[in-house]
Amino acid sequence: MRYCTISSGSKGNSIVCYTEHTTILIDCGITKKKLMAGLTSCGLGLAKIDKLLITHNHSDHISGIKFIPQEKWMVSRDVLSIALEDEQYFEPYVPFQIGDFSIRPIPLSHDAKNTTGFIIKAGGETLVYIADTGFISDKAINLIAGADYYLMESNHDTKMLYSSSRPMYLIRRIHSDRGHLDNIASACYLSLVIRDNTKEVTLVHLSDECNDPECAIETYKKVMIAQLGKIPEAKLRCASVTDMIKGGD
Repeated sequence: MRYCTISSGSKGNSIVCYTEHTTILIDCGITKKKLMAGLTSCGLGLAKIDKLLITHNHSDHISGIKFIPQEKWMVSRDVLSIALEDEQYFEPYVPFQIGDFSIRPIPLSHDAKNTTGFIIKAGGETLVYIADTGFISDKAINLIAGADYYLMESNHDTKMLYSSSRPMYLIRRIHSDRGHLDNIASACYLSLVIRDNTKEVTLVHLSDECNDPECAIETYKKVMIAQLGKIPEAKLRCASVTDMIKGGD
């Protein structure tokens, strides 16, 4: 299994996961030019995409879904205003197969209806993608433990958020249980699920205004030492809107 964060942040999100035989895209909230650049860097193209998984209907996740044929879309019910075929809808916690990939949708808590994360398995490896959520349920924590790869939201630093120029209603929305995970919450959740087999952790959906990679990584390390007594050996990176992050075997 391989993956690439083509773009990750409030200005656009798109992740590609692929094997030799199967390619899935998670969200497409970017321009066609950026999408094509990301796919090309992985030796892929639009025709190679088997399915597009849509997490929710915010524009930074769906503004570019028009570049993918509609028959390839998969989404939770009541997310899009467009009616799709029954087989294009997935249900919470119910696994489904796309080529080499076995995928289990995980319900998240966000101010968009039926926001979803994913547990993706292929070739004996597991990737977890969780972003745009205010908290993670105990049921989900049990299901995502022990993955090889984590793409986990670490949206903001709380101090930076509350000292920003954003209006208070927006600050409260972001920091609520229907908003986004802050750096501490993200690291605490990761401390519960990372195991010795975990190879890579990529922090995703970082705020441009209320976070930075150094802050997110420093917080992660402090939390890991406090919670586990050590920093896990898993490779740690931060995704961004501008720079692609590649991972997997």
